[in-house]
Amino acid sequence: MNYLSATYFFDFEAASIQNLIKTFQTDTLTDKEKAMQLYLKIRDGWRYNPYHISFEKKKFRASHIAQKSDGHCIDKSVLLIACLRALGIPARIHLAKVKNHIAVERLTEKFGTNELTPHGMVDIFLDGKWLKVSPAFNATLCEKCKVAPLDFDGAHDSIFQEYNREGQAFMEYLEDYGHFEDLPLDFIAQNMIEHYPSIAEKITLQQELRIV
Repeated sequence: MNYLSATYFFDFEAASIQNLIKTFQTDTLTDKEKAMQLYLKIRDGWRYNPYHISFEKKKFRASHIAQKSDGHCIDKSVLLIACLRALGIPARIHLAKVKNHIAVERLTEKFGTNELTPHGMVDIFLDGKWLKVSPAFNATLCEKCKVAPLDFDGAHDSIFQEYNREGQAFMEYLEDYGHFEDLPLDFIAQNMIEHYPSIAEKITLQQELRIV
């Protein structure tokens, strides 16, 4: 497996990605420091938005996502992977099914469930081991949900907040779909069609859907 190469989706040779990583192209930072700082940049630089769904390939390219101001978990994971690979740090997409327990009224209304699938996260190879990180929830959103933002120390997994500050259950992982060398868009589309048939039908007709 090659977790350093550019692909159609992880198109880090594009100008928008090169501009994004230029401050990290220095020998003064270790790979661990670059990964930690990039994680924070993407976690907070793109507002989390699960309500814009598309099956169009071009919408999942890192170069396209870099020019947006928001994105869902897969978007933000693709962007982080492209940036890491551009800096010579192995990274790959990891997918799962998760359940949110807090601030889910709108989510349940629009999707018919508080389960999100597939949820995208990132595997990063640092110091001889793979680490899982989830850059989805920006700090501002976490503050609204009264939950601590997910930090990444470069040495341990950082994939979810189990409880909020008041001890209420916040998020749990229900199923692990594993990791992939490139973005498996066909799998993602089929997974969403199976779990959200009414929404998926609208996406199929329109190619993309903003759920408002």
